[in-house]
Parts: sequence; structure tokens; C-alpha cells
Amino acid sequence: MADSTKRFSADKISGFLESALKAVKVRDDVIKHVAEGLLSASIRGVDSHGIRLLTHYIAAVEGGRINRNPQYRFERTASATGTFDADHTFGHAAGIEAMRKAMEMAKETGAGMVSVFNSTHCGTSAFFALEAAKNDFIGLAFTHANALLNTPGSTRTFFGLNPIAMAVPCEGEEPFCYDSAPSIITWNKLLQLRQEDIQAPHFSGADTEGSETTNPHEITQLLPIGGYKGFGLAMMVDILSGLLTGMTVGRDIADMYKTPLTQKRCLGQFYMVISIDAFQPKEVFKKRMKKLMDDVRNEPKKDINTPIMVPGDPEKKTAADRLKNGIPIKEHDLKALNSISERLKIKWIE
Repeated sequence: MADSTKRFSADKISGFLESALKAVKVRDDVIKHVAEGLLSASIRGVDSHGIRLLTHYIAAVEGGRINRNPQYRFERTASATGTFDADHTFGHAAGIEAMRKAMEMAKETGAGMVSVFNSTHCGTSAFFALEAAKNDFIGLAFTHANALLNTPGSTRTFFGLNPIAMAVPCEGEEPFCYDSAPSIITWNKLLQLRQEDIQAPHFSGADTEGSETTNPHEITQLLPIGGYKGFGLAMMVDILSGLLTGMTVGRDIADMYKTPLTQKRCLGQFYMVISIDAFQPKEVFKKRMKKLMDDVRNEPKKDINTPIMVPGDPEKKTAADRLKNGIPIKEHDLKALNSISERLKIKWIE
């Protein structure tokens, strides 16, 4: 049976996130980015990567995996490229700092690319791509993860659920945003389904033999969308986020949950920023982008009650509801957050 839920305002949740991170002595500028990243995911309806991860992150800070007080090192390696040492802090914080470096280069040269190394889990890749789009750039974000994606034809995994995100500004509404792993669901979503004892979508997961199953408790690996096509996308992301950053790849990447929290994960991320004005007049482009999106939405409907959407539309609809009516938190996650509140002696949002 699914958990019951309660709703809380974004402002109250933001304050709690900041208080919890401050209680474990995370540096203020890092706190700001992490709280914004987690809150953004929850507001947009990506609950698997939102505030429910706070419990894990707190444990990772206390265990020593995540650095509370990083000493960043950025090196500009060419006119439009640079490397960024995250010093094992939160991927959310390192990613925003790296994306801002990429935007600075894009203003000068028309594009900016930054590889991040010695990083950790960064939440949703949309968070970083949207940072660029909100500043009128095209933003792309890539990150790799531990091996959870089935290798077509094999009984086991090799690559992670490596997402690709792209955000593009448009006239009159929030940016277009595509953010997807090369699988139907994410691993954190699978963990939610296990908690709530809900069946997984068909063709989303496989058991230890690589055979498809919808039982969330039997799923040990996720299936790539389109078979080898999705698998190929995951490999592309690992090339950018692992090989190009100097970090580990494939099965050598440390598991987010099974690896001791005393061990660094040494993840890599790759960020790209494109200046629209380097190719087309920005305002003309944004008008055309808006028209492109609306033209897709206005295509003939198969079902009059089912809207035709472009990537990012479901998240925009969810965000409008949650900013007005509050962010729903399931009973299971609420208990975990209450536990943090009691242990760290900080005020909860109720």
C-alpha cells in the first residue's frame, strides 16, 4: 500500500534543508547550492532525486565521503575549456560552480566546456542545464554513475544510468528541458517502488539473470531504452564524464549505497554551454524555440483528454501545483526527515 502524504511549502522545506546541512558543518556556499538542487528536484516532481536524499547525504558527510569544506581548483586549459577539481564535495555545488565557469567562457568565446573530477552524486542534471538556460544560454549536463544498466545480451550490468540533460531558453515561458537516464526509471525511483510495494513499468527492469520482471523486489538491474541504443547513450556519457575527466568508468565506479560511506566515489561530470548569439540573434531564436514547442503541442491529438507535451512540460505543470499547494512528502520519507530533525536538534517544518 502506498504511503500517505502531507504537503509543505517550498520555503519551509528550504529552511529545513539549510538548517540540517549547517548542523553537520557544511560550508555556507555549498549549503546554498545543495538546498537549491534538492528543492528544485522536488518542486519539479523528480522526487527520487529531491529532498528524500537528504538522509543519505547527511550520512555521507558524517561518514567522510562528502567534503564539508572543499578547496576548489579550476584550470582554464584552452579558450573554451577548463577542468574543475570538486575536492569530493557535493556534486550539486561543484556543478553549479563549474557551469558558471563555462558561462563565463561562453560569453567570451561562444562556448564553454568544463570537466569536473573528484565529485559526488549531483542530483538531477536538469538543475545545471537550467542554470545556463535561465541566463539565456543553451546548457548541457552529463554525469555517470555506478553500474546499474543491463548490457544487452548479458546477464549483468556494465554502465550506470548515465543521464543527458539539455535546457534551452524560449520566449514567454520557462526553458525547454530534457533530462533523462537511458532507462525507463531511475534507481532511486526503483527504491521508491520497493518502499511502496508498487510494480515497476513493463520492460524497465531485470533480475539477476537479466530476465525482464516488474517485481521491484526482484529487479537488480535496469533495462536500457531501445536496447543497444540506450546502452550506447550510457557509454557516450561515460566517455565524457569518466574518460575525459580522468575518473573511473563502468563497473569500477563505486556504488552510491553499497560502498562504505567512508570511501570517496570519485565521480566525474561534464558541462557544456553554448552562446546562442554566436549562431543566431538570441531574441529571434527564442521566438522560434517557443513556436517550435507550441507547434508540437498543437499536433492532432489521439485522445482529446491527453495533452501533447514537449520535454519539460510535465515538470512545469507539477512545479506550478507544488509552488501553490506545497510539496508532498510521503510518510516513509517524513519519518526519515523527522529522525534527522530529532538527532541534529533542529526544528522541523511542521
